[in-house]
Amino acid sequence: AVVSTQSTESSGINAEYGGIANKRYTDYEVRLKTNLPIFRVQECSVRRRYSDFEWLRSELEKESKIIVPTLPGKALKRLLPFRGDDGIFEEEFIEDRRQGIESFINKIAGHPLAQNEKCLHMFLTEPMIDKNYVPGKVRTH
Repeated sequence: AVVSTQSTESSGINAEYGGIANKRYTDYEVRLKTNLPIFRVQECSVRRRYSDFEWLRSELEKESKIIVPTLPGKALKRLLPFRGDDGIFEEEFIEDRRQGIESFINKIAGHPLAQNEKCLHMFLTEPMIDKNYVPGKVRTH
């Protein structure tokens, strides 16, 4: 499974700048391309925010037997007011975080035990994450 990410600063789904300052966020287009039979689709694309990656990591730590890789940090200092730059919306920061997230998701998607987890399938293929889902394993047909 190959997963790639592309980041966009959004105030909605489309990549655009705008919105009230505290409503701005960056989201990531997560594209899956695979020929593994465990995945019910060979190609798809979903949009995810950083908090969605944190959710996936937490679910995998609870449900799977794998050592889950780390995510790039929260960047709390970048959220402080009166900065001389764009903080978490600085292009270099966004690109560094995107690369870290891409590395994280590729390690997970390439792990045979993680590939059986429902949370990973939902994360990679469903437009919305149902955080009330019932954890479990995916079965191949």
